[in-house]
Amino acid sequence: MKIAFFDAKEYDKNSFIKSNSDGKYEIAFYETRLTKDTCRLAEGCDAVCVFVNDDVNREVIDELVKMNIRLIALRCAGYNNVDIEYAYGKIHVVRVPAYSPYAVAEHAMALLLTSIRRIHKAYIRTKDFNFSLNGLTGFDLHGKTVGVVGTGKIGRIFIDICRGFGMNVIAYDKFPAAGSGIEYVPLEELWGRADIISFHCPLTDENRHMVNAETIAQMKKGVVLINTSRGALIDAEALVEGIKARQVGAACLDVYEEESNVFFHDYSGHIVDDDILARLISMPNVIVTSHQAFLTEEALSNIADTTLKNVEEFFENEYSVNEVCYKCPQLKDCKQEHNKKCF
Repeated sequence: MKIAFFDAKEYDKNSFIKSNSDGKYEIAFYETRLTKDTCRLAEGCDAVCVFVNDDVNREVIDELVKMNIRLIALRCAGYNNVDIEYAYGKIHVVRVPAYSPYAVAEHAMALLLTSIRRIHKAYIRTKDFNFSLNGLTGFDLHGKTVGVVGTGKIGRIFIDICRGFGMNVIAYDKFPAAGSGIEYVPLEELWGRADIISFHCPLTDENRHMVNAETIAQMKKGVVLINTSRGALIDAEALVEGIKARQVGAACLDVYEEESNVFFHDYSGHIVDDDILARLISMPNVIVTSHQAFLTEEALSNIADTTLKNVEEFFENEYSVNEVCYKCPQLKDCKQEHNKKCF
């Protein structure tokens, strides 16, 4: 069984080699992302393994089908970079729905604490033996209201963490978790009440740019925004303007709308062409990490194990419990129980 592994980093290789210690799969690791120009590297393989910045569009899907590749194995939860509807009936898609929700939720809180307590600034100062406290005043989390958008596993763990700090929690989810004890409110109310807003939802056509100039204007002055989900939930240009207008007090970003050509690479010796990202990074009240919220040893191990299990299930059992089908979330009468293929 041959797998073409795209956008491979050293930590990916280490975790997948360990998970594949029995040598059941022949994995070809490629540093390049999967695009229409690189998909020919997968020729002769049975499956491709892709990550968040691989571009699995119609052209790529057509090329993969021509090469008789039967499976696209996402090693992540989100699948907005795959044309799921076009893939239906042509090639099957599987994903890793959960790898370590604690990793992402904990990183969101780490970003928040770092930002509001100015830890990143203090670290740089003390490296220069500057022990002044001027400009390092933060605020207590206790008693503040946090709005959580998306209450899946990650969102609920983040809520538990916030409650541990004594914060008041309100939330929005299109599909509220029954019996969770979470106070759900409409988005408009969440924008207006929350001191801090954290996003833990997948990216869809419906919620793309849910944070924009109009919604930022509805938020509390000085609101803190945290995004560890998908960059395009936030209109980056509107965020820059909101920060400049002092409407947004701080932004903690592990994802960015145009990250695919920047994140996961070392550009320290180059000039980055993305002016919006450069402006965000230059702002003293913005923290940007490069999509690293998932990056823990536990998460990497779970990702590798689940991905290879998905491949095994598909080729040996002719189905996978983690298959992705564009019909499932749309059709209320969909009877798929993931005990057979979606097509």
